[in-house]
Amino acid sequence: MKSIKIPKEVFDKNYCLTHFTIEKTGEAVFWVDSNARFCYVNDAACQSLGYTHKELLCLAVHDVTPEYPQNVWPKFWEEIKKKKTLMIETHHRSRDGRVFPVEIAINYVECDGKEYSCSFVRDLTNRRQIEEEIVSLAKFPSENPNPVLRVSKDGVVIYANEGGKPLLKVWGCEVNETLPDKWRNCVTEVFHSVCCKEMEIKCGGKVFLAMFSPVLDAGYVCVYGRDITKLKQTEEELRKALTEVNQLKSRLQAENIYLQQEIKLTHNFGEIISSSEAFKKVLGKVEQVASTDAAVLILGETGTGKELIARAVHNISSRRDRPLVKVNCAALPASLIESELFGYERGAFTGAQSQRIGRFELANGGTIFLDEIGDLPVESQAKLLRVLQEGEFERLGSQITTKVDVRVIAATNRNLEKTVQAGNFREDLYYRLNVFPITCPPLRERKEDIPFLVNHFVRKYANKIGKNIMSIPSNAMDSFMTYHWPGNIRELENIIERAVIVSNSEVLVVEQLTDHKEEHPGNTTKVSSLKELERAHILEVLESSHWVIDGKRGAAQKLELNPSTLRDRMRKYGIQRPPPES
Repeated sequence: MKSIKIPKEVFDKNYCLTHFTIEKTGEAVFWVDSNARFCYVNDAACQSLGYTHKELLCLAVHDVTPEYPQNVWPKFWEEIKKKKTLMIETHHRSRDGRVFPVEIAINYVECDGKEYSCSFVRDLTNRRQIEEEIVSLAKFPSENPNPVLRVSKDGVVIYANEGGKPLLKVWGCEVNETLPDKWRNCVTEVFHSVCCKEMEIKCGGKVFLAMFSPVLDAGYVCVYGRDITKLKQTEEELRKALTEVNQLKSRLQAENIYLQQEIKLTHNFGEIISSSEAFKKVLGKVEQVASTDAAVLILGETGTGKELIARAVHNISSRRDRPLVKVNCAALPASLIESELFGYERGAFTGAQSQRIGRFELANGGTIFLDEIGDLPVESQAKLLRVLQEGEFERLGSQITTKVDVRVIAATNRNLEKTVQAGNFREDLYYRLNVFPITCPPLRERKEDIPFLVNHFVRKYANKIGKNIMSIPSNAMDSFMTYHWPGNIRELENIIERAVIVSNSEVLVVEQLTDHKEEHPGNTTKVSSLKELERAHILEVLESSHWVIDGKRGAAQKLELNPSTLRDRMRKYGIQRPPPES
């Protein structure tokens, strides 16, 4: 056989690992040379015999194994060399004189021209006690309420007490008949291996732990059953409780991560600011629906505060102590929507290294806010409809149905009725979501709120930046009141933030606002399309952000968009950063 050269560093590492494993294993290990002298013992060997390493290495086999005296060793060594492996049962004698039964697996080894045996020793004291107990019970089987049977080594049932007869029915045989192959093979294996074997057997609504124990001198195997039904029920209850605890733990961890992420977000404003009649009607609807679990569909143009309304519904509802979980359906790739909403199991797809619960499961007992619901892919709409109707779903890669109690609030700036007619949104899902619609009026329809909002945003960003803005010029306020506000409150906030940044005195400096004419009766000027307005607004914010997309001062945060979503829309509208001037 060709020798293999092992690098020294590999050898040293493997040697250390192997040595540590053998030293710390719970089974006693002895290396013995051809003269019956111990040349290596591990910790377990020393503990079992009560000697130190140094003391044991000064002894020989006959010092601890009375049944193999020195004069018997040569013949026994020849048997070891011939068979290479042996399994024997004998007795060991400890340092304090205690004699106990052991099972020894002996292996013949040649190393560097010398002969050794490597033996693994198992203490049989506990097994013998169990066997004696079984034999004792078997002597008086009729008095034992538990099953007691005697089966010959060939698998023939010799005897069964009253408790054992139901077991025979499970096995499909009677006394003096041969057991079916499965059980007969088990009995034969136990008898010839001289080892006890435990098996769980269900019988008549009960569960028994059956101990098969060989009685060699009588030539049969005793089967003693112990009723463990209550134990198994307790184990099942504990298992279910542990599963629930683990689920709650995962859910709490996920909630904690989600809430930490939410805390980092900056919302339009911390409280609802309005004195307009149009918005008071909206708040009246919020109060009406908040106490129910009805689905709410919030409609309105971009930047009108739809998320704020969703938070108001949640915060005055009975679910306010549970999380409000937000999902932006437009910001997620179509391939990730389902796993984000419903979660997935480990191995459900490439890269799924661990189980992850979805946003619906995370919102259990609370509210989920599905923003930009009109952008939800058609293939995900059916599963969402099922959650709304049945309150259940399956994680990706799982066959187990998960039940949830979630209040759904959806929002969109699209005309869902037209989207349904175009075949891009399920009609049944639309009616499920449209139980209680709330429309957020655009800022141009609540202009009496503009002065309050302007003052609020000036204080907010002046405090944030560390400036002292004391006054707002009347001509600036007039321009705010006459401006069309295609981007609504979000656009107003962005303009105020930019104004605070560029202001170097106590007076707010506002740049000239370029209005998009609105089509009114008598006004023949053509209104820009929504796409044109959105393109213009994105371009304006990018320029004010010096074309920085990511980060705290980036355009994505000002527009409240995911950076990848903003880049997609830039590509969609053909927006490119102009080349630097030469």
